[in-house]
Amino acid sequence: MIFGFYPLFAKNFPLNYLTVENISKSYGELTLFENISFSVHKDQKIAFVAKNGTGKTSILNILSGDDTADSGDVIFRKDINVSFLSQDPKFDEKRTIEDTILASDNPILKVISNYEKALLNPEDTDTYQAAFDAMEHHQAWDFETLYKQVLFKLKLENLDHKVSTLSGGQKKRLALANALINKPDLLVLDEPTNHLDLEMIEWLESFFAKENITLFMVTHDRYFLERVCNEIIELDEGQLHSYKGNYSYYLEKRNARIEQQAVETGKAKQLFKKELDWMRRQPKARTTKSKSRIDDFADIKHRAHQRRNDHEVQLELNMERLGSKILEFHKVSKAYIDKTILDGFNYMFQKGERVGIIGKNGTGKTTFLNILTETAKPDSGKVITGDTIKFGYYTQNGITIKPEQKVIDVIREFGDYIPLKKGKQISAQQLLERFLFSRKKQYDFVEKLSGGERKRLYLCTVLIQNPNFLILDEPTNDLDIVTLNVLESFLLDFPGCVIVVTHDRYFMDKVIDHLLIFKGDGVIEDFPGNYTDYRVYEDSQPVITKTSEGKKDKQSWKKNEVSKLSYNEEKELKNIESKLKSLAFDKKELENKFHNPELSQDDINKLSAELQKIIDTIETKEERWLELSSMLED
Repeated sequence: MIFGFYPLFAKNFPLNYLTVENISKSYGELTLFENISFSVHKDQKIAFVAKNGTGKTSILNILSGDDTADSGDVIFRKDINVSFLSQDPKFDEKRTIEDTILASDNPILKVISNYEKALLNPEDTDTYQAAFDAMEHHQAWDFETLYKQVLFKLKLENLDHKVSTLSGGQKKRLALANALINKPDLLVLDEPTNHLDLEMIEWLESFFAKENITLFMVTHDRYFLERVCNEIIELDEGQLHSYKGNYSYYLEKRNARIEQQAVETGKAKQLFKKELDWMRRQPKARTTKSKSRIDDFADIKHRAHQRRNDHEVQLELNMERLGSKILEFHKVSKAYIDKTILDGFNYMFQKGERVGIIGKNGTGKTTFLNILTETAKPDSGKVITGDTIKFGYYTQNGITIKPEQKVIDVIREFGDYIPLKKGKQISAQQLLERFLFSRKKQYDFVEKLSGGERKRLYLCTVLIQNPNFLILDEPTNDLDIVTLNVLESFLLDFPGCVIVVTHDRYFMDKVIDHLLIFKGDGVIEDFPGNYTDYRVYEDSQPVITKTSEGKKDKQSWKKNEVSKLSYNEEKELKNIESKLKSLAFDKKELENKFHNPELSQDDINKLSAELQKIIDTIETKEERWLELSSMLED
């Protein structure tokens, strides 16, 4: 890897942050990619898209220095700050959350840390004054607000908790918080929305929209792609393709490219047939002209035999018939020492029902699924399952890897042939091909598969058992976009019941028809519509003014924060309350202007931009208000 300054060749040439030149990577006989090149410029927000197993994570590891390319160069601009977010971040397990964050090289964090310590001993006026002066000198107040907001939004308020006590998802959020707080010039992300709930994902979208950070990321979240990225680079069949737009633009242009490729392949096949006839008629003695034509023949043959590996899952599984009784919950309750999951919950599932389950992390979604499938017992109430119900349960745990087991062996555990409708059947090999496993790939050891390929294989094992009631717990994590499209197509044709727990809003909108929203404390709301419908409904509800009475349950962003505010903080709190009233009035006035039927499209666009700016300001002010109010209530 080469770190250095990449020169500018023209006055208005975009500032280059990263250049990747002709990198290749192989593992034994497997070539992931060969001689690929791309660059990242200031203000670009690039998504890197490819099928599972083609080297997405390897490229990110090469960029971060955790791996090396077999050939080629990676060049970073010398004077920029770069942060990396991996799928499996490494931390000192003995440190607390706060110590982990403060261990970064950002000097302002040290200033904030000293100020926070000074607040704990207000009687030491000299130390407090010195810390206050340092905050003023470094203009750290805005940075402190950002620091607290990021931790609050990512549910990392308990700063004294040790890293060793955190779950895998919490560690991922800690790594993300670290990266955001340091405000890098270039941020490289591997699946940033994994382990985030829907509220966190939407906040992260707005954060990237407001903050001037250049991004290069791998993500399967298509709404995130749509709303955050302004360029998509796709690695397809060993070739890189760049699309200067968001996800919708990418889909449009990609489909056009594939159609054009199919046309060219068809022409090449016709030419190949003609040239093959000519080759067969040629005498053994060759002229210079015929030798040139023979050399061209090899290229024509290659183009004529090109075929894409985009298989469609078109399976009419021999699903067991659903009886009149599906699944019923009767006054079901479940609680742990400090948390209520279900409180007298009643629900009756109907034939063909497609239910999405959403809620913040920790509200009991997975526990609910375990009760539903009888892998956990309720404290009270009954769960009645129909006699004909056959569950297919896709969990977050994934597939259990057996030593020396090959991909084909996993499927053959369920039989060499899988029955379909109308007396038809499909072989294990054919089934795997439809799930994007080539014949060669089927004889790879399972332990050599990428994380996404393992999830795809696991999904295959769930579906081939012909369930009539599918339960999918975070099925989109680690799956590539191609596989997600395949799964969506399958589910749209699936005649049984489907329950989906996912943070993938695009996937949910496509396959479910109503929601169960886990609010916490045993409260579950039934909403008739998909996720986008629900968000529109939520946004249409009147804004409830925040009061200290309504915030008694809210935990302070920091447990050991002092209960009394400083003079400056009290002043800030009063100013925020006054400003919020003014902003609410401005917002209402602006909204009323939209009622004017004579508005042009340009006028509407300008008003929309003004309104969004006011909404963003209100959000920022409310977050700071909440932090200060929580300190008063402790």
